[in-house]
Amino acid sequence: KVEENKDKKKIIFYPEYSVRGRTTKTNDILKKINNKGINIIEEELLKIFRIFEKQSEVDYFINKNSKKFLMDRFDVYLYQYMFGDGERSYNKFNEKRINQLMVLKDVAYDVIDFISQFEDELVRIWNKPKFVLNSNYVITIDKLTDEIINKIANHPNLDRQIREWEELGMVEDGFDFNNRDEEKHKHLPIDTKYFKDLELDILGLFDNLDEELDGRLIHSENYQALNTLLPKYKGKVQCIYIDPPFNTGSDFIYVDEYKNSTWLSIIYDRILLGKEFMKEDGSFYLHLDDNANDYGKQILKKLYSEITEIIFDTNATKDEEADLFGYKSFGENFVLKHQTIFYCKNGKSKFNKLWKPNRNTTKLDIGWLDLISEKKEEIEKPKKIHDFNYYIEYWENGELLKKNIEINEKIFPIGDIWNDIFSFTQSEMRVSESFGFSSAQKPENLLRRIIQASTDKGDLILDFFGGIGTTFAVAHKLNRKYLGVELGKYFKEFYYDKKNEKKLGILGRMKWVLYGDKTMKVIDKIRKPHLSKDINWQGGGFFKYYSLEQYEDTLRKAVYKDDEHLIYNQNKSPFEQYVFLRDEKLNYCMEIQGDEVKVDLSKLYEKIDIPETLSNLTGKWIKKITEDEVIFEDGTKVDLNNIDYKMIKPLIWWCE
Repeated sequence: KVEENKDKKKIIFYPEYSVRGRTTKTNDILKKINNKGINIIEEELLKIFRIFEKQSEVDYFINKNSKKFLMDRFDVYLYQYMFGDGERSYNKFNEKRINQLMVLKDVAYDVIDFISQFEDELVRIWNKPKFVLNSNYVITIDKLTDEIINKIANHPNLDRQIREWEELGMVEDGFDFNNRDEEKHKHLPIDTKYFKDLELDILGLFDNLDEELDGRLIHSENYQALNTLLPKYKGKVQCIYIDPPFNTGSDFIYVDEYKNSTWLSIIYDRILLGKEFMKEDGSFYLHLDDNANDYGKQILKKLYSEITEIIFDTNATKDEEADLFGYKSFGENFVLKHQTIFYCKNGKSKFNKLWKPNRNTTKLDIGWLDLISEKKEEIEKPKKIHDFNYYIEYWENGELLKKNIEINEKIFPIGDIWNDIFSFTQSEMRVSESFGFSSAQKPENLLRRIIQASTDKGDLILDFFGGIGTTFAVAHKLNRKYLGVELGKYFKEFYYDKKNEKKLGILGRMKWVLYGDKTMKVIDKIRKPHLSKDINWQGGGFFKYYSLEQYEDTLRKAVYKDDEHLIYNQNKSPFEQYVFLRDEKLNYCMEIQGDEVKVDLSKLYEKIDIPETLSNLTGKWIKKITEDEVIFEDGTKVDLNNIDYKMIKPLIWWCE
């Protein structure tokens, strides 16, 4: 777009043209520019594109307190300029020069004040609570009534749901829903994105909706998600596990090329915020490798009083030495065989003591599971193996039970070196459990140990670096609630990696978990998660997924007053002329009618999930959703057709 005023012409590039995809040829752009009488050659245009593209690739920050930061930097610069060594020595300055520098300081502070107003606005946009968008539910058929199943059977979108099942490998091509095997297919996952007109009927089956959900999966940048979710989940999470990028510099599908200072800032802000989600007896696990261990531990020392360092042998095998043979063997260094998991708590956290047999010789029928111990009631201070009862968690008849295990051989307590969790990258066929990231994901058995040690059935688990969804899959199979956040493109049913190979994403994996994933054929491989076999996982479930409004979405929706008279008024200082200082926020979704303020959120976004948005904003859990109202746990009812603007003000007016 070309804008003109009295003295100059300027070119403004708007994102109608795809830079990375090159969907519009430079010739087309040049032609439009030249038609406006502006001469620019292709080389100059490509240079502009390269600069624009580079700007979208570099790390950037919104400074939390830009005014203080910039003033401090300027004061340091000025001090060094005046009192530095050599030619800048203080005795070189006369009264005139000192006065000039004082004027410079005043001007610099004016500029800093102007810049900080804009930065502060960005900080407020970043921190404001976000709208819930594009929400859907996934529920297995066995949880539905015959009436709803019949409506699905005659629904015009049934074919789209069947195509998804076929693509996931759950049913054969040409599957006939009306002639399905009701026992075999009772855990087929219904996604309400295909049946939006039936969604309220499905939700109406539950008297306490939030309690009935097994989990929530949220597509969002994680800091903004945590900030939005905090009112609802503060002090409610039993266990947090995160496996963030290790800062290796490798070109993974996720960003893993941060500078150390950038990585530290990103991780610290999120761990600090995440800590507020934990219950008093909660636990926190941070999974890193040698690239970031030192940095991660320094962060944790500021937040937790007790830190246990667990060594995870990433090459563990039944044959103690076999793991040293392979692609790692010929590097000119000691072979890296471990990663570190920091287990953190403040005071007394819930802890279930775990035990294991000799994995090579055991006769106990527990597969790869650990034994969970419970102190016998009559024993005050257990000191012997037989002072405990032992069990594993095992599914029978649709219920997760404690299956007692009689101990008739030597067993050992789980220590801080985990060399008995067999990784699919080295110890077994990769196709058995690997879902993505070139087999670099964590084994389900690793998350099983963490979850069983620090939670009980029904407890809530949070992972805000969701990756390919291993935490959520294991939590669901162990009948724990889960709250998951992930921004990557692998959030969906499928994604394509850098080699353009099709992979199973989080939603696809979780739909398979609901269906029952003891044996699953996905894309071109058979996968058999060992955990599903060991605990006799039988399928079934109900979870919700949605996206959150993002920082960039808010910026695109913001409207700034365009006051031509004010912009070019020479009597105004340059800092008073810029339009962004008179932002309307998102007020255009509100209308004043007499003494009432009417709110029309459809002017902001399509498909806003208002009940979930209000639940996150107020911290109230949802009991019931109808067409016209949402009912919260405390009995509060909100009329969805007449929303009080005071309730949603933080979402559309972010001034402090």
